[in-house]
Amino acid sequence: MSAENILEKLRLAVLDYNSEEAVSAAKEVIKFKVDPLRAIEEGLAKGIREVGEKFANGEVFLPELIMAAETMKKALEVLEPELKRERKERKTLGKVLLGTVAGDIHSIGKTIVASMLTANGFEVYDIGEDVPAEKFVEKIKELKPDIVGLSGLLTTTLPEQRTVIETLKREGLREKVKVIIGGAPASREWAEEIGADGYGADASEAVKIAKKLLGI
Repeated sequence: MSAENILEKLRLAVLDYNSEEAVSAAKEVIKFKVDPLRAIEEGLAKGIREVGEKFANGEVFLPELIMAAETMKKALEVLEPELKRERKERKTLGKVLLGTVAGDIHSIGKTIVASMLTANGFEVYDIGEDVPAEKFVEKIKELKPDIVGLSGLLTTTLPEQRTVIETLKREGLREKVKVIIGGAPASREWAEEIGADGYGADASEAVKIAKKLLGI
């Protein structure tokens, strides 16, 4: 089996939201000694970018975007250990840490942002919902992201975005990361008030802001 065939299988598996096919193709990458970095960049990432473009154009919707991201994730679970063995690092635009702030269990908006950032070449770490400021601090120290995204869908939990930023200042981490906020009740004015670096009204804008903050 040629490398081109395997790369195309990976791309199509993402476009078809077919996790089983993606895992199978990822195993073929290892079996036929295809460069795993190439498999990610020219197979999986190519597919997820196409889905991201379709989502931005209104051709597919949230469920499809999430399924495509999950499909890519399953294949990456097979390929990442191989990358580490070969000591290669994926080229990414930057590292982004995402979480929904304490008191808020909404995940849909954050999931869309995570999928769109991944589709655009960012390395994304989603640490879940109802995340206290202390956990953001812990994960920033551990993962050293370039950007931290704070999601909040409830008006009552918006102050938690400020709490996280204030906590980062106290811990001496604020200057080390860019902070983007999002969520229905948030606004550009609120971002300025609490000292965030940016506000994303939707996933597409979040990607644009992330690129702008990193000078891409």
